[in-house]
Amino acid sequence: MRVSRDEFETLVEKAVAGLPEEFRRLLDNVAVMVEEEPSAEDLEEVGIDPDDPDRDELFGLYQGVPLPERDSSYSALPDRIVIYRGPILRCCESRREVLREVRDTVLHELGHYYGLEEDELPF
Repeated sequence: MRVSRDEFETLVEKAVAGLPEEFRRLLDNVAVMVEEEPSAEDLEEVGIDPDDPDRDELFGLYQGVPLPERDSSYSALPDRIVIYRGPILRCCESRREVLREVRDTVLHELGHYYGLEEDELPF
């Protein structure tokens, strides 16, 4: 599927704006960013070999310290949820699918922000 970087960023903004209010509020100190592809380091961080064909399965990544692991010395810099444009566009066939996948990915990464593990996440 072909979607320009600007269009994709607009779809990400639309997907985030379409989240229920209780989830949007959780993003107050979390920046949602777009990157083209996960780096080798990003893939390795989640246990994916950068040479593995399944590397396209990484649609997003939470970067920060999960809330349950923070103490009083934690700085106020925002955590990040990175949405990877390339893998999402390669798996989706319509803008509607992109919106759904971005929404699900943001919710999934928010779960990591709250300290949930992969097997505890609904998406």
